[in-house]
Amino acid sequence: MSLNVVMLGPPGAGKGTQADRLAREHGIPKVSTGDILRDAVQRGTPLGKAAKAVMDAGKLVGDDIMVGIVRERLDQPDARRGFILDGFPRTVAQAEALEGILAGRGPVVVLLLDVPSEELVKRLSSRRVCGACGANAAPNAPADARCGQCGGELVQRRDDSEAVVRERLRVYEAQTSPLVEHYRGRATFFPVDGNQPPAAVYEALREAVASAGMPAPRTA
Repeated sequence: MSLNVVMLGPPGAGKGTQADRLAREHGIPKVSTGDILRDAVQRGTPLGKAAKAVMDAGKLVGDDIMVGIVRERLDQPDARRGFILDGFPRTVAQAEALEGILAGRGPVVVLLLDVPSEELVKRLSSRRVCGACGANAAPNAPADARCGQCGGELVQRRDDSEAVVRERLRVYEAQTSPLVEHYRGRATFFPVDGNQPPAAVYEALREAVASAGMPAPRTA
């Protein structure tokens, strides 16, 4: 049985970091929809061309294109043993489409990282990234620190100002609440306290996966 994981959580909850670690431990890919969308556009696939036309017009990529791009990625050989999805689904319609894509491939384990809004505002409004390569700075990096990846200057993203962060969280809550309710009550839905040290959050995620009866990590 494959390990099929959907990571849910607001901006700043740490989904990407935790998904990376879980994917490495289980030897399965982390599938970020932002990454696969950019890849499809860069490779010029039919769906990538359709997505580029939409984005060039200043519009959001619709469910039909995103579902198609996700379907193509999950059909790749490295995802047959499972995957960690970060950024998809975002709507109930996408969640229902995902269930169709995964028919016969085992259940979806949904991991929801819960973090209080004020903590998210604090995290995001103090976050810095490299102005050259985009890498995130360590949360405790000193004011004069440089990027650990390329040595570039660390800056605040324009969308990480407090006012913008609060608006992003409001939009997230409005868009994602129906999706959370869609999954809530299932035996494989697990809310996890994300307002803990990263190591403790990861252990809680591991316990959730194990309690769902999923395959053990390849390193076990």
